[in-house]
Amino acid sequence: LFLEGDKAFAQFLTDEIKEEKKIQKHKSLPKMSGGWELEVHGTEAKLVRKIAGERITVTFNTNNSIPPTFDEEPQEGQKPDEQEEPELTSTPNFVVEVSKDDPKQTLVLDCHYPEDEIGHGEEEESDIFSIREVSFQPTGESDWKDTNYTLNTDSLDWALYDHLMDFLADRGIDNTFADELIELSTALEHQEYIRFLEDLKSFVKCQ
Repeated sequence: LFLEGDKAFAQFLTDEIKEEKKIQKHKSLPKMSGGWELEVHGTEAKLVRKIAGERITVTFNTNNSIPPTFDEEPQEGQKPDEQEEPELTSTPNFVVEVSKDDPKQTLVLDCHYPEDEIGHGEEEESDIFSIREVSFQPTGESDWKDTNYTLNTDSLDWALYDHLMDFLADRGIDNTFADELIELSTALEHQEYIRFLEDLKSFVKCQ
């Protein structure tokens, strides 16, 4: 009934996979500096580091992590189909958990990449990521309590915010880390996208 359409779809996917593999920057995932251990479960990744009696965990998910791209007008003398496709970059929200020897509570900092800061790395003073929320959560529990006080940084005293950013930087979470995280997340996202296309092709071809 839909053999012709599916055949064309499968052929399109074969070509698409070939193209994506051609432009794939990293055949294996880039390493993070600073002694972080990487765990990957599908689209979720976890970076873990132990330092001076603390365990620091950074978790992010590559789903919906690529900001929308807006088509630019073709430059003068350039045909629309000659335009270079923009390089897609994955900028996921990430959650930092810091636990000390006290087994009861973990400090949780919810961070993100503000769109207007990405790509402005040459301005030394500006941070390419920011903290959105801070709270304490029970150590070792994946379900966080909505009843725990959560500090929203939108209305926060700047001095306190700066200390929180310094607290992260002292633990290796700074602009260098944030840049490397973008590279790792972009490679992971692309890897998952190719895997998805391959699964889709197998599904479409399956009679």
